[in-house]
Amino acid sequence: MIAHTIQLALAPVFVLVAIGNIMNILSTRLGRIVDRARALQKLYGETTGAAHDIVVLEMRQVDLRIQLNTKAIRVLVMSGLCIGLTVAILFLEEMVSVPLERVAAGGFLISVALLMWGLWLFLRETQIAAEILRIPEQYLESHRQI
Repeated sequence: MIAHTIQLALAPVFVLVAIGNIMNILSTRLGRIVDRARALQKLYGETTGAAHDIVVLEMRQVDLRIQLNTKAIRVLVMSGLCIGLTVAILFLEEMVSVPLERVAAGGFLISVALLMWGLWLFLRETQIAAEILRIPEQYLESHRQI
């Protein structure tokens, strides 16, 4: 029966691998966001007037991105912990012959819900990043035919 339990545990383990990959992406993004925040902090002291206002606005957006990113990482870690708990429950059920299928299913559903929440936070962070990176119309020179 342990072979059957291992087969049942494979699906949650694959989800755990996916969560790890997403967290790797988020960690890389967080590093880049922090680098941008440091650059903006330097510009903060070097700018005045409208240029300073632009720096402050971008700093606010970068701060929000940091908050969303770290929250997404935290939620995905919780999802990963629930996956691990689900796998442990599957094996515990097999070893002690106690019916824990509903508990394992509940843990898996919670982990999937947390994964979806983490992905939603990731989506919000990327939307904000895309808004920041919009190229101003004056640089695009849309009025000119090239």
